[in-house]
Amino acid sequence: MQTTHQKLSEETQTIELVIGTFIISTVLFAFYMFTSQNANVLLFAFPFAVSVLFLNAIMLFHLTGRFIKLYKERKDIAVKIFLLLSNIPIAYLYYSVAMKL
Repeated sequence: MQTTHQKLSEETQTIELVIGTFIISTVLFAFYMFTSQNANVLLFAFPFAVSVLFLNAIMLFHLTGRFIKLYKERKDIAVKIFLLLSNIPIAYLYYSVAMKL
């Protein structure tokens, strides 16, 4: 019988979520800037931002629970939490740049 490593699976999901949301938000920001701040881009970007907030919150609660329960894996889980939270300042930077122009 084959064994699976749960740690590797969840690490991959967190990393994929962080990288995927970063890439998509960067593409939307660049598209908004290159289209001379076309409001039609915001019609797609706003629901995306709300869904990303929801997904990241779910993952943050999941990782926080694992951080509390799994004492031996706290260092790895803390790195995942910091990676997940790193999208917040980036999103704020994109928002502030877009609103100032």
